[in-house]
Amino acid sequence: MPPRFPVTPAQIDEVVRVFYAAVRRHEVLGPVFARHVTDWPEHEAKIAAFWRNAILAERAYGGNPMQVHRAAGDVRPDHFEPWLMLFDATLIRTLPAESARAWSALAHRIGAGLRMGVEMDSPSGVPMLR
Repeated sequence: MPPRFPVTPAQIDEVVRVFYAAVRRHEVLGPVFARHVTDWPEHEAKIAAFWRNAILAERAYGGNPMQVHRAAGDVRPDHFEPWLMLFDATLIRTLPAESARAWSALAHRIGAGLRMGVEMDSPSGVPMLR
């Protein structure tokens, strides 16, 4: 299966590294991640494997992102907007424009699905539609 768009495993690793450096500095996202990530190199390797699976069809990732985000308990729907803004900024800084645009579109689709899953876990038990 060919890659979804032109990107190398090394570029994926770099995007993940740069992105999580920004996340750790972010005033809202940083504390959320700090409560859950105890080993940043391990986390980054897992997320890079996720993206290599999603983009390059490598089968090195076996996790369930929806389950993890829903089980965290403190991931809110409004976290996805700054997450995607940081991710888009990282893509623009680290990749050629065509690859950045394609990866951004994929990230936004995945983010929308994760946000919807988190919304389903709202205190009222129904999705928060805005």
